Amino acid sequence: MNDRPPATLASVPVSAEPLRDNNARVPESLLKNTLGLQTHQFAKYIGATDEHDVSLLNLRLYDDDLSETTAENVAFRKVGYYEFFRQYADSESPSHAHEIEDLDTIQAIVHPHGDALVKLYFRVVHPAFPILHKRVFLEKYARSYREFSPPLLSAIYLLALNWWNFEPSLAKLPRPNSDRLQSLAYRSLQEVASRAKLSTVQAGILLLQRSTPDSTWQLTSQLVAIGQDLGLHLDCTHWRIPTWERALRKRLAWALFMQDTWSALIYGRPPHITPHNWAVQPIVPEDYPETPEDEAEDDEGGEVEKGRMTYTSMITLTKLLSEVLDSLYSQKAELEIRQSYDSTKAVLERAKPIQLKLRAFFADMPDNLRMDSCQPGKVTAVGYLHLAYFATEITLHRRVIRSLSKQTDPYLISICRSAAKARLISALEYFNRLKPEHLQSFWYFASKFNFALIGTFAGLCFVSSASPEEAQFYQLRLQEYRWVLRISRKSSEFLELASGILESAVGVLLRNADSLDSTKLAFPMLQQSVDDSPQGPMEEDEPSPQRSAAGTGTDDAYYDDVRMET
Repeated sequence: MNDRPPATLASVPVSAEPLRDNNARVPESLLKNTLGLQTHQFAKYIGATDEHDVSLLNLRLYDDDLSETTAENVAFRKVGYYEFFRQYADSESPSHAHEIEDLDTIQAIVHPHGDALVKLYFRVVHPAFPILHKRVFLEKYARSYREFSPPLLSAIYLLALNWWNFEPSLAKLPRPNSDRLQSLAYRSLQEVASRAKLSTVQAGILLLQRSTPDSTWQLTSQLVAIGQDLGLHLDCTHWRIPTWERALRKRLAWALFMQDTWSALIYGRPPHITPHNWAVQPIVPEDYPETPEDEAEDDEGGEVEKGRMTYTSMITLTKLLSEVLDSLYSQKAELEIRQSYDSTKAVLERAKPIQLKLRAFFADMPDNLRMDSCQPGKVTAVGYLHLAYFATEITLHRRVIRSLSKQTDPYLISICRSAAKARLISALEYFNRLKPEHLQSFWYFASKFNFALIGTFAGLCFVSSASPEEAQFYQLRLQEYRWVLRISRKSSEFLELASGILESAVGVLLRNADSLDSTKLAFPMLQQSVDDSPQGPMEEDEPSPQRSAAGTGTDDAYYDDVRMET
């Protein structure tokens, strides 16, 4: 690969003939008959209630090779018995004329380091976040950078710039202008959104892995809509498209699901993707088509098999997070919990089965995904997976703590708060186990928020403390974590962002901590007023487990689960 002038293929004009696969003319091309990455054309899924009824579309005669038909200047592609796409020419979009100019500008910004940045991307990012098909990308890049969409090419370069110093030949050279690249990336992403391809979703998700802009939630929403246009929410197992594209669609669909779910957690919004309209099948080993030989060339820094297992495990964990959000934080769940006789019991009944799944997930984690499995000098992305696990645990227990009130049985309060304390201590210990091999690897976009979430949870435990001694414990833990995050932020950009997010969330609390009276906190959960109890807050003798269980009707098995874990 090199920064050569564009090949002639990229500038082949679109003819007035019926739309056909433009890569058919390229010998041995992997892109033949692709649906989502066609050259000079794009396709949109035709849904069940569309004006083009699938029963009527099935009456048309389709080409046996391409499953394509053209009538009245409208092209349709049939990929399954009930799955149809309408095809459009890129030239129908006004912004298409500026695409080559944008690509040339992007390449000029990184010249002559384009090849090196692509290698860095596939060395560090791709193993742990495989939403591209490496051989397809390199096939196109070897012919011409002009075969890509501008947002995808710039997103690859932008992400790779994070590891500029990893490459000895680049470390002493000035970096390309990332601000110009980012500006071009976001502008061109909006321009191609109306004629979206799989590369549009890839570009958007990769851009969202960098420093989070204010429009993250809006862009995530847009990408979900684009993904539905492309049929990413469907089961493509038996579609008549290349095998590699079916696998790519699955990996990319689950990346979109993860982006939506973790964004919903971060911003406190309802997820856009729901189980009722999600038919994507689980990832299996065959969905990673690259062979070890394909990955061996630049695998000094990224353990490929471990990266794939990390990605697959992250999908599994995100499904559990989705259950937490739906069962404990959705508007329907909130209403049902409020209307229940005992809100804490209602929360625990919902939380228990998810908690058991989370325990099983962690217990069954392969040895090579453990935090201490890293090899000196080789970056490993398992850190973002473990952090996501603690964030999911904290999100569950955060809702439990918020359900407690002065009406809650004191023994149940003790049990729930002990479980929450154990989660917090485990998360704090996790941070202390991070090594350079973890910190210098790829980190999922939610990681900076998840680091801050640990501190936020400590703040919640602090302000809801049931005694001055407990309040002091959490205050000290929060102050220590805040300090450690501050001094560690120079080692990684995302830790600097995490420190800023945490400061925004708990800075005021800590600055005023010494003046807080634990008996007069505005937080309405645990504090009993003196009028309510002549003994004062939490001075009652601790009840026996038998009396507590009988008094609340709470399942003893839940207590057993919590005690085992603490």
